[in-house]
Formats: sequence, structure tokens, C-alpha cells
Amino acid sequence: MDEHEHLAERFEENRGHLRAVAYRMLGSLSEAEDAVQEGWLRLSRADTSAVENLRGWLTTVVARVCLDMLRSRKSRHEEPLDPSQFAARGPEPIATGGAGTDPEREALLADSVGLALLVVLDTLTPAERLAFVLHDMFDLPFDEIGPIVGRSPTAARQLASRARRRVQGRATAPDADLTGQREVVDAFLAALRGGDFEGLVAVLDPDVVVRADRAAAPPSGTEIRGARTWAKGAIAFSRAVRFAQQALVNGTVGLVLAPAGRLSRVLSFTIERGKIVQVDVIADPERLHQLDLAVLSD
Repeated sequence: MDEHEHLAERFEENRGHLRAVAYRMLGSLSEAEDAVQEGWLRLSRADTSAVENLRGWLTTVVARVCLDMLRSRKSRHEEPLDPSQFAARGPEPIATGGAGTDPEREALLADSVGLALLVVLDTLTPAERLAFVLHDMFDLPFDEIGPIVGRSPTAARQLASRARRRVQGRATAPDADLTGQREVVDAFLAALRGGDFEGLVAVLDPDVVVRADRAAAPPSGTEIRGARTWAKGAIAFSRAVRFAQQALVNGTVGLVLAPAGRLSRVLSFTIERGKIVQVDVIADPERLHQLDLAVLSD
């Protein structure tokens, strides 16, 4: 076996780890594969004779690639896919190394990470996201993270701390209130996914008001009133919420729609006496990034 083949073999041994790092950084399997492939290209061109920890070296390289991709994404103000399109075509396939694709495996991977977590990560700055992912998920020390983001280890620690507070959503409503909200939203989501018209009407206030911003507005307008009126239209788009997940939206329980972890739409609820009295549907990218989103613990 020549040196190039040996290097390729060692890279393949670390491919799964590198894909996991890149996926949590980027929230997209196709972009994660691109980042991993770029890592291989850089490895093949580099002199690694003095590298003692190849896994750590590759992790750093792929993290830098992901950081550049995140910064490029922010500068382009890239918009995510429409959730109905995502629902129609299924999850983004994961590369398996064989012929064809495996959507079920991709869905399992996304579920293991948690789409709600990926959504919250997408609201962080690139540097915050990198510091949090590498330290809290992959146990990389801050003295190695600092140089990647161009900060001191102390500054990198602060980045991760800010990200952690955002992810954990410490400034939230009381637990008892959240429990009741979650039960209502659970019932709403179950009815919508099941196409249960009467079940959906039952969880809505008869005079519910639904407002959608311009990016999410249906053909009928930006405001709809009445449970039965809105439920008819909502049921028609039930497939679009197949991969919706609960998350805290500005401190209350709502829903996030995130194809492959990329925030596309948020439903913010106002709940009174066990009924949903108002729904705000938000899809405008600028408004989405202004929301305070946090992961809900089980």
C-alpha cells in the first residue's frame, strides 16, 4: 500500500465523525458531505508527516470549512426551502457510499440530532455555533477552538457560553405553564398530521385569529378568523408539517418547520384556557432570525 492509499484509508476511518461534525455545524447533509470532501482535498494536498493526531487535525480542517460556509450563507441571506416542497420530496438523502440514497437513514440522523436543536443553532452567529458544537457536542478544548474562530480560548469559551444559554432557553415561562402549552400544541400537531378536522377545531378557539406575514400568506389573505374556516385550509397542507417540532418561541411553546434543520417557518401560538386563540405564521427570513428560539427538553 502506497502513502496515498494509506492516507485515504485513515481518512475513511474518520469520515463518519467528520460528517457528524459538519452536519451539526451546517444542518444540511449535502453541505456536510461537501465540507467533508473539501477536508479530504486539503488532506491530500498537505504534508501531514508531523501530524500526531490526524482525527483532531481533520476535525479542525472541516470545522474551518464549515465556518467559511456558514459565513458565506449569512452574507447571502440564504433562504431555506419551502416546507411543503420538502414534505413532497422527502428528507435530503444521506450519502451512503453505495448506489442510490437512503431517505430513512437521513431522517433517523436528523431525529438523533434534533431538528429543534438545529433550528436554534441556525440563529447563532457562525462563531457561536462552531464554539458550541465543537465543545459541547465533540468535547474539543477551547485552546483548539480559539484559533479556528480567531479568538483567544477565553473568548471562545464565552462564545460557547452565550450559545449554550440560547440553546437551553433559560429565560422561559414557568414549567407548569409550559406543560399546559405543550399539551395543547401536541393535540394541535397530532390533529393536523392526522388530517383530523374535528380534532383540530376542538383545540382552536371558535374565534381564533390566524395572521401570516407576506412570505407565508395564503392566497386568501394574511388574516383568517374562525376555527372551522382556518382548519379547512390547514388540513389541506398537513403534509407540510410532517417534520415540524415543538420549540420555545419568544418564551412560549410554538412549532418550527425546518427542512433538514434549516429554519423555514414558525408558528407562534397564543393559548388561553386550553385553547389556541391566535396563531402567527412567520416565514420572512429577517423576522425568523429575530425570534428568540430555544430547544424544549423532554
